[in-house]
Amino acid sequence: MSAPSPSLLSAARELAGLQHYPQGTLYMVATPIGNLADIGLRALHVLELVDTIACEDTRHTAALLQSYGLHKPLLALHEHNETEAAQTVVQRLRDGQRIAYVSDAGTPGVSDPGARLCAVVTAAGLRAVPLPGASSITALLSVAGTGGHDGRFVFTGFLSPKATERQREVQAIGADPRACVLLEAPHRIEALARDLAALGERPITVGRELTKQFEEVAQIAANDFPAWLQAGPHRTRGEFVLLVHPQAAADSEDDIDSATLRTLDLLLAELPVKTAVKLCAEISGAPRNALYQAALARRQDLQED
Repeated sequence: MSAPSPSLLSAARELAGLQHYPQGTLYMVATPIGNLADIGLRALHVLELVDTIACEDTRHTAALLQSYGLHKPLLALHEHNETEAAQTVVQRLRDGQRIAYVSDAGTPGVSDPGARLCAVVTAAGLRAVPLPGASSITALLSVAGTGGHDGRFVFTGFLSPKATERQREVQAIGADPRACVLLEAPHRIEALARDLAALGERPITVGRELTKQFEEVAQIAANDFPAWLQAGPHRTRGEFVLLVHPQAAADSEDDIDSATLRTLDLLLAELPVKTAVKLCAEISGAPRNALYQAALARRQDLQED
């Protein structure tokens, strides 16, 4: 991408420059998650205004700034040096500098470095100002159609890389009636898909490479997720954001009679969840998805006892 015309930065100065940007302040700046056109005018103005930009990866950020015709001193601040670099930022803020922080993509401090920096800055009695912008979380929510009348959701982010712990976390998600947003990297997406399949027919919306050239958004049943990944040669590549949809009102344990729940308990004592649910649905005629949620909740209760 060639550098934008000077009129873009001029527009940023004109529209965003009316607000006061105090010295000695940390500016948490959201940057595009893929499409460079998703930068905000206020973000451009602040990135041009600040004395230093702290960032997760200096090479990545230098290339990003160059795309907008900007050049600024950079300070590396990432998960391996966040504690020490945060002290450098605090000292520079005390000296009256304006400092921006950007992660590699999206809104910093949300499953990205930056949260510890903000904690240190605010603990030192200094100010941190958010500049909102691109976020894979809200981007996926906007097209998932799950907002309904309340729009409640839980942001869980990355699940554990350890299989046993991740399966426990998936069980907890299955027992929670609220929508849940997850993030995952390409090298772990197949393992996560296999675990999420235990949620049965509960819908999930998959966002892959959001805002980028080969972006995909699909709504599928959780138990179809592994097959969906295998259906295309590129589907296991790229960054993923997933929304586990809220449980439908009919998918509640309260809608299953006591005799069916007793049958389910007997089957769960001897069989894996999927097999127990399948047999219980055939015996009782109860909705399979409701039985899945009941089985997951009962397994979790047993583990906690």
